[in-house]
Amino acid sequence: MNYKKTSKFLSMLLRHRPEVIGITLDKHGWADVDELIEKIGEKQEFGREILEEIVRTDEKQRYSFNEDGTKIRANQGHSITVDLELKAKEPPEMLWHGTAEKYVDSIDRMGLRPGNRMYVHLSLDEQTAEKVGRRHGRPVLYQVKSGEMYRKGFRFYQSANGIWLTLMVPVEYLKKV
Repeated sequence: MNYKKTSKFLSMLLRHRPEVIGITLDKHGWADVDELIEKIGEKQEFGREILEEIVRTDEKQRYSFNEDGTKIRANQGHSITVDLELKAKEPPEMLWHGTAEKYVDSIDRMGLRPGNRMYVHLSLDEQTAEKVGRRHGRPVLYQVKSGEMYRKGFRFYQSANGIWLTLMVPVEYLKKV
C-alpha cells in the first residue's frame, strides 16, 4: 500500500507543526508514538502497522524510533527548534547541494542559508543532490568544499539517515557544476 500522503503529513507534524493534531515534541524532537497514532487516527485510518511501514519504507529515511519504539522523530529538516543531539563530525572533502534554478541568484550572492530550517542539508553524492534539486524545478548542483570549511572551523553533523548538516555555506566554499 502507498502511504505517500500520510508520510508527508507525518513529516509536517514531526518537523514543522505538531500542534495541528495537538501533540507536542520534547526538546529533542521526539513525539510519543501512542499519542501520535491516536491523534492521527482521529483524522484518518492510522495505526502502529502503518506508522512502522512508513518509517521502514520511506525512501529518504526521514524518521527514527527511539530504542524501545515508544517515541518517534524526524531525522532532520525541522523549522521548529529542536536539539537532535547530533555530534560534530569531520565531513568528507566534498559534499553536494542540489537546488532549483530559481534559487541560484540568491545562493551566488549569499551562499547557502538554512531558510526556515535549522540547517543547510548537504548530500554525499551528486545523484542525490540532483534528485533534491529536481523537486522544485530544473536542478542546479553545487559542490561544497566541506573539508576546507571544516579546517576553517565550520561544524558539520550527520543525521541518522546520512544527510550532512551545517549552519551555512559561504559563497567562497561553493562551486556551481
